[in-house]
Amino acid sequence: MTTLPPGDGGRGGALTPVVATATSGRRRRPSGSPPPLPWRVERRTQVAAVLVASTLGLGVAMSAAPVLRVVTSVDVAVLGVLARLRVDAVTRVAEAVTAIGSDAVLRTAAWVTLLVLVVTRRWRHLVVYLVVTLTVAVLVAEVALALGRPRPAGVVILGEWEGYSFPSRPVAGAALVLVAGLCTVVPAGRLRTRGAWAAALLVAALGGARLYLAVDHPSDVLAALALGGLLPLAAFRLLTPDEVFPTTYRRPTGAHLELSPARHGAIVRALDQQLGLTVETVELFGLAGSAGSTPMRLGVRSADGRRTDLFAKLYAVTHLRSDRWYKLMRTVLYGRLEDEKPFSTVRRLVEYEDHMLRLLRDAGLPTPAPRGFVEITPEREYVVVMEFFAGAVELGAAPVGDAEIDSGLRVVRKLWEAGVAHRDLKPSNLLVRDGEVLLIDVAFATVRPTPWRQAVDLANMMLTLALRSTPERVYARALRQFAADDIAEAFAASRSVTLPTQLRSRVRADGRDLIAQFRRLAPPRETVSIQLWSVRRVAVTAAVLLALALGAGLVASYARVVGWA
Repeated sequence: MTTLPPGDGGRGGALTPVVATATSGRRRRPSGSPPPLPWRVERRTQVAAVLVASTLGLGVAMSAAPVLRVVTSVDVAVLGVLARLRVDAVTRVAEAVTAIGSDAVLRTAAWVTLLVLVVTRRWRHLVVYLVVTLTVAVLVAEVALALGRPRPAGVVILGEWEGYSFPSRPVAGAALVLVAGLCTVVPAGRLRTRGAWAAALLVAALGGARLYLAVDHPSDVLAALALGGLLPLAAFRLLTPDEVFPTTYRRPTGAHLELSPARHGAIVRALDQQLGLTVETVELFGLAGSAGSTPMRLGVRSADGRRTDLFAKLYAVTHLRSDRWYKLMRTVLYGRLEDEKPFSTVRRLVEYEDHMLRLLRDAGLPTPAPRGFVEITPEREYVVVMEFFAGAVELGAAPVGDAEIDSGLRVVRKLWEAGVAHRDLKPSNLLVRDGEVLLIDVAFATVRPTPWRQAVDLANMMLTLALRSTPERVYARALRQFAADDIAEAFAASRSVTLPTQLRSRVRADGRDLIAQFRRLAPPRETVSIQLWSVRRVAVTAAVLLALALGAGLVASYARVVGWA
């Protein structure tokens, strides 16, 4: 902030800028200072990338005869020392150790990792795994072919070998399958650390055995370690960081980010600096009902010492990508059910939810009061903050009487009057407190929706209420606020695909055919077709089919390139 110097009074003299020294309260982040949670590439990842680049540079430099002679002379000198230390017993052990780099062992390990990723449905890890494996295989093959380095000369070779020497293909393959397996199959922590040490010992034993047998030059082994070990390690750290894509077998929702100490501290600092909130506790809350963000409950201390709770949602790039894929597949399967487009950035997604909270509050909807949003990492992570409905219970777990039914239907009526569709009415997004139904999670609401989407909102609300009551009772109460034709249209448009996943699973578990019962109660109405084709749907579907065909061809050639088939 800027203040006047003492005694100046604003008359004469220049203003002196004074930086506020308060430790809390809203503050603008000075230009050039880091955000609460800076996004940086780890130092070890940078070192790995530099070593990989150096290896490729060495391969290029060795294409020049003088450089190749110098490197080869050093390699042969090292191999000569090892050859003079040969003993029959050690030779037999070295020959057995080389089996680690055999095609059969590497192929088995690679397929096991791939199958584990498919069974556990870690698709992000699977895609990165395939791309990294193919990239390393192609790099090793191309570098070996371009350099064409022969096997060591002047030293007796005791083991079997095939192809060119630089880089060592068995060492690169062993490093690749071990690093890829650790980064995708083994959870982070003590188990992965121990696995890393074991993998390092195995690769070191393989490389040492091949040097002892004079099958490879030392530079061949070092280049193989860089391409087969460091390159995959850097790729997995960049593309599947553990804090965003943790390796776990507890089947968590992919949208939920880990509340690590670094992220926890960043959230507290951001809320203090950008919203002036003194946050004492940050805890995950309501994970079961959230699939598009990481929900949290904040314990906030006010200036007068009182403690209140606020609700917050953490959004990241992963949520944005999930939303894009979800809407793409919806377009392929069902066409454009309504005018929906994916968000361009995480900032836009958070801005939109904050805007919808304010719009619905102004329209008289019982939604949480907005408290703004904060930036954690620019264009990567944001937190939107709102009122916490203390004492409220999820509609799917609360007793439902006439008051709750009328209140829930009144929510839909107000949505219609405001020209908004919620698009995700389900038990976890509807809370009950003192007989009033409260509406939450408005991130994907639509302004000026199609009549079809508004009708679907009514059907989903009635189905949610009927789960805790009866269709006859809900229908009778609905006639007090909606025309019979409105209800008939709602269930003429309703089907399995229009129900949110949670609502659909609970309707199936209920055992009653609730949709059919509502249709019998309402006036007859022809079913509303939603399988609409458009130029966009045809283009997207053709692109997806073409991508699948290319992917099938890539996988077919992939196995041949990496030696898995």
